[in-house]
Amino acid sequence: MTKTQQTKIYSRPSQSILSPASGFIQAYDFTLNPYRGCQYGCSYCYAAAFSPNAEMRQDWGNWVIIKENAAQLLQRDLERWYKRHDAPPSIYMSTVTDPYQPVEAKRGLTRLLLEVMLPFKPCLVIQTRSPMIVRDVDLLQRFRRLRINMSIPTGSDRVRRDFEPRSPSVAARLQTMAKLRQAIAPDKGYPPKLSITITPLLPTFWQDCDRFMAQLAVVDRVVIQPFHQASDRSLVASTRSDAIALKTKYAWWYDNEKQSYQQFKEILDRQLSHLEVREGQAGFGYE
Repeated sequence: MTKTQQTKIYSRPSQSILSPASGFIQAYDFTLNPYRGCQYGCSYCYAAAFSPNAEMRQDWGNWVIIKENAAQLLQRDLERWYKRHDAPPSIYMSTVTDPYQPVEAKRGLTRLLLEVMLPFKPCLVIQTRSPMIVRDVDLLQRFRRLRINMSIPTGSDRVRRDFEPRSPSVAARLQTMAKLRQAIAPDKGYPPKLSITITPLLPTFWQDCDRFMAQLAVVDRVVIQPFHQASDRSLVASTRSDAIALKTKYAWWYDNEKQSYQQFKEILDRQLSHLEVREGQAGFGYE
């Protein structure tokens, strides 16, 4: 074990790397999570429920497990797939971690997995909140079927600092999507589909809305959904108590959460009528 800026980093072999997709993303064949745990430690993140034990669940954000044999497992699993199927698999990366969290800058595991996947030509969706993804443009532009989902739950950076203080700024994430749009042009490779997932929808100060909407126009899809239902049970995707407690600070939004959600969606529909605006599960498919 090593420590990186107070994050405990473990490197362990894994039993598997491709997991059958189910539930919210059941339209895919597999999910792929290079790491367990996430340094961003967002207050609301449902993935904390899938920590190895109760102690690590409480310490969410302060540990990461690197799946040290992930590349070998992925090579094996993809070779096995093609022995049984003629068409390439569909893969969602990632569901319970961020493949471009800070540890990736040093370890490069996600980049290695992209290199393994390329010859197998999967349909790939990458979910992240990190500008680091731009580092891998040289590989990303070689995937024929790729969608990149950038998580931006709020258009107000002061809200972001409350709910997910360790994560990149709203501006940095928006700039990243613009860079990807510019960097992967048809004459350079295969342009990916681009989404911004406002999931879960956090408060956005109404005075920030117009500028935020204008910046969303760089993508082809916007997805919104409310918080996961809160639950005290482990192994259940639910909103963490840290985020529930923050709701009191934003009573102007949460005292009538359904109305706030609907009002925000109406602004999306009106100002981004040329884009796909989808809700919940319907927004996470490749097409």
